[in-house]
Amino acid sequence: MSDDKREDAWTQGPEIERTSRGPGQADELDEEAASDPERLRELRRLREQRMLDRWIDGVLVEQRRSRRWKLFFRLVVVLLIASSLAMTAYALFFAERGMPGGVGAPHLGVVEVEGVIDANGEASAERIIEGLRAAWQAPSSRAVVLHINSPGGSPVQSQRVYDEVRRLAEKGDKPIIAVIEDIGASGAYYIAAAADDIYAAPASLVGSIGVIYSGFGMQDAIDKLGVERRVFTAGDNKAFLDPFSPIRDEQREFWQQVLDTTHRQFIEDVKAGRGERLADDPKLFSGLIWTGEQALELGLIDGLESLDALSRQRLGEVRLHDYTPALDPLSRLSRQLGRVAAEWVGVSGNASPVRYQVP
Repeated sequence: MSDDKREDAWTQGPEIERTSRGPGQADELDEEAASDPERLRELRRLREQRMLDRWIDGVLVEQRRSRRWKLFFRLVVVLLIASSLAMTAYALFFAERGMPGGVGAPHLGVVEVEGVIDANGEASAERIIEGLRAAWQAPSSRAVVLHINSPGGSPVQSQRVYDEVRRLAEKGDKPIIAVIEDIGASGAYYIAAAADDIYAAPASLVGSIGVIYSGFGMQDAIDKLGVERRVFTAGDNKAFLDPFSPIRDEQREFWQQVLDTTHRQFIEDVKAGRGERLADDPKLFSGLIWTGEQALELGLIDGLESLDALSRQRLGEVRLHDYTPALDPLSRLSRQLGRVAAEWVGVSGNASPVRYQVP
């Protein structure tokens, strides 16, 4: 048979309607197709084609869904980065908190001492001193105000700020005032004592002029648990503060001398800053803490005033400008994460075990 006379199943076969059929119609069609092999093959081909089309449609839908989620997460990351940059720019260039008339108007230059005083915290000596110098050098600031709300902290950080406040105060160009909010205790009061005047609210907590070290003695606990402590040192007293090692009487006496020396430094600086305003009461330096009302009677503060009342008294209205260096939000977040991680692994974030701090 010649090629042009051959029957082609694709062109000569019966035309198949591609319409939706019900279950009964499909069964009848299968029965009809069973008697015609060519038609049966065509039906199978069409079914396979439909299955392939549905699979391709499913793949395309899944790909589109995946792309949408990728775009969404990328958009979230971009928004987070943009918001962080915007907050940083605002804090660095535009933030003038509580300053109605701008920096050029007469105002009180405020420096915040907030939280635990620590080299790695928000209330570090470096940050506070930078704010002090900026407020002192600002031509329109009529006074520098240390706005304190802190339980104390590192002796070294407190001493650094104290020395800087005393250095500026001795110039006499503008007053340096400490205003205690809720609490100004221990290392925070150490800083306040360097100011020309100290004010607090009647219910503020003031004082706690003392030194603290706290730890645990757990050598008996590990013995009961059957744990062997392995500490290798060069020097008989190198590990005398180790909580799993017993402390000898001479070591206890030595450590008490360290605390007493640090306490003496605290007392001498408070007396140098407050002078004859302090009451002649031995309890002043016992580590006790008083309310603002009691502190006034003891000469620890000079008056019961709030920050706003102080501004109205000196300027006739509330004019404040915060000179505390702004913290980068990303740096603040990293510090918080680092502090939490250190607590989880049991590593202390304090540089020194001795503290001017309320327990």
